[in-house]
Amino acid sequence: MRLVFAGTPEVSVTALEAIVASGHDLVAVVTRPDAPAGRGRKLVASPVAEYAEKLGVEVLKPVKPSDPDFLARLREIAPDCCPVVAYGGLLPQAALDIPPHGWINLHFSVLPAWRGAAPVQHSIIAGDDVTGASTFRIVKALDAGPVYGVLTEPIGPNDTAGDLLGRLASSGAKLLVDTLDGIEAGILEAREQPAEGVSIAPKLTVEDAEIDLSAPAQRVDRLVRGCNPSPGAWTTFRGERLKVLATALTDEELPPGAIRSTKAAVTVGTGSKAIQLVTVQPQGKKPMAAADWARGVRITDDDRLGAE
Repeated sequence: MRLVFAGTPEVSVTALEAIVASGHDLVAVVTRPDAPAGRGRKLVASPVAEYAEKLGVEVLKPVKPSDPDFLARLREIAPDCCPVVAYGGLLPQAALDIPPHGWINLHFSVLPAWRGAAPVQHSIIAGDDVTGASTFRIVKALDAGPVYGVLTEPIGPNDTAGDLLGRLASSGAKLLVDTLDGIEAGILEAREQPAEGVSIAPKLTVEDAEIDLSAPAQRVDRLVRGCNPSPGAWTTFRGERLKVLATALTDEELPPGAIRSTKAAVTVGTGSKAIQLVTVQPQGKKPMAAADWARGVRITDDDRLGAE
């Protein structure tokens, strides 16, 4: 099949590589426009754009997928199908109607659970034991189209969103290629999603990532893992923001927000048992071991986390 791939971040590149290695004909790539990055705020191409440019494949970067020039070029290219992984743009019906086999999205959840921009993060934060990936045909409603294929993936007790997304990107890439193969062969039929079990996973904001130390330890630990690497769970210490990148559960007892520091470990009270801080990132600094941070700031008996 003639394919136009749509994707933007690094996680999309894994699927794009699998498509390039398949028997399908990649004729163009659609990605988000170059965006400012780094201290200099220079415009930088997306990971998908960089990879496609190295291949010599045409790259389309519409500001909006509804742009008439973009739609006209897509009609000229005349793809049979458009696989999508984390593109990040809202596709209008005019674009959805162009490829005969539609736009096939690889979504990192077992639909209809966790429709939206951050399914992996929300599945960890919610305490799910299992997540997965689904391929489905895009329709106007959010992640509500009929499903072609599904895989499942257990969530380990120490998995971060980054860990889980890395595994799903790899297994999901194979699922996407298998789906495209099945569509081309005419042997794969999409099935409508069940009406029950729908949950929504909106993009996580910095405000969503604030740690509530009056919550139980497991909930705090899940928030930390679900927000790693982005946006990064955080609390406050002496009036400044402190990112918490890794924690561990303990059997210790401490009041919520209270800090106990030894040479080897730093523990903080929650609404249940205390949690150990493993890796933190003070404002304006690089990530570091929590014990090193605690020695540097010289924790006192009056210090608390989360206190204004």
